[in-house]
Amino acid sequence: MAKTLAKQAAKTKTIAYDVAAQLRTPEEMAAYLDAWLAEAPDDVAGIARAIGDVARAKGMSQVAREAGLSRESLYRALSEGGNPSFATILKVTRALGVRLHVEPAR
Repeated sequence: MAKTLAKQAAKTKTIAYDVAAQLRTPEEMAAYLDAWLAEAPDDVAGIARAIGDVARAKGMSQVAREAGLSRESLYRALSEGGNPSFATILKVTRALGVRLHVEPAR
């Protein structure tokens, strides 16, 4: 039994999970961003990365063009170490076809 499990483990290949590949519709993209905003409202870097995930799902070149930004600056702003301005976030969300939503805090 142990040899069989070891043999199977040696054959197992893993691939990196990319959430952007799972975001296929505008509704899925909006739900993903909404979940980030609801579950981790203080995680600014995480929310920026989530916006980046959606931008990659839609096509980073297209989003950059529609937002009036260069593709490179968009990647940099929405990367793990990026720190996008609020103006950039607004441009990108508009290009993504989503709106930020505000409601009273409870």
